[in-house]
Amino acid sequence: MFRIPLMKPYIPNSSKKNVLDVLNSGVLTEGIYTQRLEKAFTQYIGTSYAIGVTSCTTGLELVLRALHIGPGDEVIVPDYTYPATAFAPMLLGATAVIVDISPNTMLIDYNAIKQAITAKTKAIIPVSLFGNPLNWDELLCIKKEYPNINIIEDAACSLGSQFRNIKTGAWGDAAVFSMHPRKNITTGEGGMITTNNKELAESIQSIKHFGMDISKKLKGETIFIQLGTNYKLSNIQSAIGEGQIQLIDSILKQRATQVQLYKELLKSLPIEIPETTSHSTHAWQSFCIITPQRDQLLDHMRKAGIEIQIGTYALHLQPVFQQHPLCKIKGEMNGSQKAFTHCCTLPLFHTMTVAEQKEVISILAENLSSSNLM
Repeated sequence: MFRIPLMKPYIPNSSKKNVLDVLNSGVLTEGIYTQRLEKAFTQYIGTSYAIGVTSCTTGLELVLRALHIGPGDEVIVPDYTYPATAFAPMLLGATAVIVDISPNTMLIDYNAIKQAITAKTKAIIPVSLFGNPLNWDELLCIKKEYPNINIIEDAACSLGSQFRNIKTGAWGDAAVFSMHPRKNITTGEGGMITTNNKELAESIQSIKHFGMDISKKLKGETIFIQLGTNYKLSNIQSAIGEGQIQLIDSILKQRATQVQLYKELLKSLPIEIPETTSHSTHAWQSFCIITPQRDQLLDHMRKAGIEIQIGTYALHLQPVFQQHPLCKIKGEMNGSQKAFTHCCTLPLFHTMTVAEQKEVISILAENLSSSNLM
């Protein structure tokens, strides 16, 4: 147990009241709170459709399945991401084509995307990592040149971020958010798909309901029209999230305030902070720093009772991607290699105090000083 943990999920009283309401109703599977949460997402993100699912991972899989992506197809993904980004196409028999990131933003390298496109490319899954928005000027140029390639944003970390004053989740063919406890709102486990594509939304709804004809289901008929599965977001999970999304603006404001304090406290220290994409607003799901002494810092901070951890993973270094026939590692991974070995995330959560933040940086500075880096 750490004195200052990496994260603490924020569960407001409204979420607790919602959960009690669900328990009293007896409707524990998908229900009214799922519908309310989906509606809240459409209103907040600005899309026509939002579909609750069991996780961001299954959400990505659902979108790809609904787009009929499978064996023989290629999907471009960044190397520096959680493995789920690449697993989604691979689980459907498609090939994940892994490309490098920009070392400045830690987001996918847009030139590397262009170099990786082939006649087999059916989709790109860029990741708005840690809450840093993607540069949609770059991505829409690619979309204009290759209109048949779908851009599906892995927005797992990015609820609340914006590019050119348009919310993440409203830009591509579809986006998928995570509602894991480390995210800006949580349902424990869960995800949300957003899209403006009616046909795509209807197909996703059908697949996640065992392949049912949803229009018939709403009329009380049960007819199965395609292969499907059960990726429904439960009523009780949705009740937790619905209570939080009503407070999303205040949650984001608090995180931005905390990040600003971190930046002020870190000014005199020899560390880097990844760049925020131009013309954008960061959601600060995580606050990352870059230092060549990362591993030493991890050990020192944890021994002092401060939980910090690596940013995420360089896929090309993981055995499953080195050995799997449905994976192509495209080009050098210099940006990803640096991020994987030098990046770590500091504690950041809604109820974190100024005193706790100052203690984190005090212990961090102590370690850098003892390493003769100051």
